Amino acid sequence: MMKGTKVRHNVRAVLRDGEHLVFLRREWPGGSPYCTTVGGGVEPRDAGLEAALRREVMEEIGATIGPAVEFLTLTEPGGRTTVVRHYFRADVLDLDPDRRDGPELADPDTGDFSTVRVAPETSALRALELQPPELAAYLYEHAEDWRT
Repeated sequence: MMKGTKVRHNVRAVLRDGEHLVFLRREWPGGSPYCTTVGGGVEPRDAGLEAALRREVMEEIGATIGPAVEFLTLTEPGGRTTVVRHYFRADVLDLDPDRRDGPELADPDTGDFSTVRVAPETSALRALELQPPELAAYLYEHAEDWRT
């Protein structure tokens, strides 16, 4: 890493809710819809990665989760900022969309997003247009590992 480069940490979750995996479907006018994991940036007020993950899951989909286990880390080097994405797996304990309260809900530039549930099968995952490609490839290869 170059001197003066900042590192920004991002936490994301592949969530299991019963026999399904939960993702976010993102879409906005003029853009191509895609699916991604729930999550976002680690903020200074967060006590750590898992605390940030729990906050993001509540903000974006109104869910509480059980223990979170990191399974993949992706680093995206950039000019002035390197982004380190930490991917966790966790079970949904309860979900109530009325509890969502993230800042993205009020920002029209983030577009619309909704939860999508799919079976942990390669064919179902491939149909999602899952981003980023590195995560998608990992999940395609390990789909069977996500069954209950």
